Amino acid sequence: MERQRLPKQPNSIISYLRVGRLLYYSLFLFLLESWIYWVQLKASFLHSNLWIQAFWIWCFLFSFVHIFLVLMDGWSRYQNYKRAKDQFFEYGFRKRIAANYIISKCQREAAIVAASELGLEEKVSRYYEHCGVKWYHYVPYFMVKDPFFLFRKTFWSRTFLEGNYTPKFNYKKLQLELAS
Repeated sequence: MERQRLPKQPNSIISYLRVGRLLYYSLFLFLLESWIYWVQLKASFLHSNLWIQAFWIWCFLFSFVHIFLVLMDGWSRYQNYKRAKDQFFEYGFRKRIAANYIISKCQREAAIVAASELGLEEKVSRYYEHCGVKWYHYVPYFMVKDPFFLFRKTFWSRTFLEGNYTPKFNYKKLQLELAS
């Protein structure tokens, strides 16, 4: 990649929020849903019907657990973003790099945000379009291909337990160096 043209680099918090934008919208919905289910659960204790209480407990736990899953997914996507940014910076746009992040909407978003911060967004987006990815492809492809994905170790490690990735480059510092 031409290092003379490094665009202005945003704050890490801004990048973190951009990468997980869709996840954080759903986080808000799960928080709201959990609160509603909690209110319903408390009200159900006034009635002695065990089935109604069990229903509201299940609903509350489902939405409450998703709060943490969304947070873990957001963290993992941020790790993907940092890795993709390093790879795009070192090698420029490469189909092989972009292909590593085509699996899910959130991973594609991480790669696109990383590429946009390096001026490569159009190339990455065109590559995904060329591969047949549509804007409405929200469900990860592996979920469609493998109905038993929940029982796969790779699902849990790649979706929620991505290890911390330390960037190889200080992009803010490089931006200042290349600007002068």
